[in-house]
Amino acid sequence: MELFEEIRREYEFGVGTVQGVARRLGVHRRLVREALGGAVPAQRPSPPRARPRVGPVTAFVDAVLEADRRAPRKQRHTAHRIHERLRAELPECPVAESTVRRLVRERRAALGLLARETFVPQSHAWGDEAQVDWYEAVAELGGVATTLQVFALRSMASGAAFHRAYRRATQQAFLEAHELAFAYVGGVFRRLRYDNLGAAVQRVLRGHRREETARFVAFRSHWRFAAEFCTPGEAHEKGGVEHEVGRFRRAHWVPVPRAADLAALNRLLLAACRADEERTVDGREQAVGAAMAVERAHLLALAAEPVDLAEVSFPTVSRLGCVRVATNAYSVPLPAGTAVQARLSADALEVWHGGRRVARHARSYGRHQDVHDLDHYLDVLARKPGALAGSTPLARWRQLGRWPASYDRLWDGLTERLGAAAAAREMVGLLRLGRQHGHARLRAAVEAALALGCHDAAAVRHLLATDDLAHDRPGPLDVGDLARFERPLPSVAEYDRLLAAGVAR
Repeated sequence: MELFEEIRREYEFGVGTVQGVARRLGVHRRLVREALGGAVPAQRPSPPRARPRVGPVTAFVDAVLEADRRAPRKQRHTAHRIHERLRAELPECPVAESTVRRLVRERRAALGLLARETFVPQSHAWGDEAQVDWYEAVAELGGVATTLQVFALRSMASGAAFHRAYRRATQQAFLEAHELAFAYVGGVFRRLRYDNLGAAVQRVLRGHRREETARFVAFRSHWRFAAEFCTPGEAHEKGGVEHEVGRFRRAHWVPVPRAADLAALNRLLLAACRADEERTVDGREQAVGAAMAVERAHLLALAAEPVDLAEVSFPTVSRLGCVRVATNAYSVPLPAGTAVQARLSADALEVWHGGRRVARHARSYGRHQDVHDLDHYLDVLARKPGALAGSTPLARWRQLGRWPASYDRLWDGLTERLGAAAAAREMVGLLRLGRQHGHARLRAAVEAALALGCHDAAAVRHLLATDDLAHDRPGPLDVGDLARFERPLPSVAEYDRLLAAGVAR
């Protein structure tokens, strides 16, 4: 471009002839004439390059792509799969995978398989619409890599978003997350948009009609919002939450987060949601938090009472001290044959009897699993202490890290002094004190006794009670009239003389 400008200026203001300009600038006369004909150089297409390796496989790739037109959408060839087939079926034509990827992209464009839709931008009124989705993410819970299902809700007007992780994307988790999201944003959106997830849709009908689950309909009626569902396979219809999932994953799931348990992880996710209120969505002037405050005034009011989402059943305690709920057995501290009420939520099981909660367990999503708590068997073990050593609840505590090594050292010392039966009885008695004083305090007392070299349950009980035995020292009293009874201290001088005389003799 600069050369063309120089040629044109030299011709107009300098030499003034084609031959003179060519001689002065050292270029061909054809180039001078081309520059005089237009200020912009003509684009010359580069000659096609020979592709000896690609030529023999192009027909094969075209045949595969044509066959994919008739195949189900999720069973079509990827470039990687085409490369694998080329290696197996045309070994005489070795082609690198990167070359195959480039060829597949070119042939798809040539065959019209890369047609892209044009979408119409949308504007959203305050409080009108939010979009909902699930996505999968991995976190380290207690040092174990765990795959989780994460609920996401995004406001389309303010950009505010709420994320919460669950072990399974059950209907209970789905509905519970809605209530938590409503509490987070401070109200209820008039419309929520979903894909055709099973927690809400029982069957997809013609067009936009859906047969929804009865429980979702009742939940929606309670919170007074309308539900809309995307066309199957058209994820762009809820592109707002799809974009939010990708953004949040890159910002807060990288690197892989670590937490002690699921509750701790969800506290981290909630803190991340609040931190994101400081960001500003591209193309907008307000930060998300400021827009969220404006939108809150346009949301429907929160319901006075949340929906009871727990699944209620009435099992009977088995001879093994457990109740069976959803194929899994959970321990309870009640006699066999007792009828109880079990309330199963998204992440916990609560057992109620006589108007009070007698047991609570983290929900197990396995099948035919046994969930035991040693606390629930201590009353039985007080009568049968010999069953402690080989009990499954004890093994469960060891697995969960609730049975520290200090307990084994104390137990070994008691066994050496008292024998196995008496030692087990003493250990059960101490564990029952843990229910009264707290297991953290019991563990501290056991470790304090061992540090003193004492393997005695009585010493542990004494250390547990030391805080209760401590009393404040009374302050000085005003003796008042008792002062008249004061007498001078006796003199011991006479005794000193007797002692001196005895020494002299």
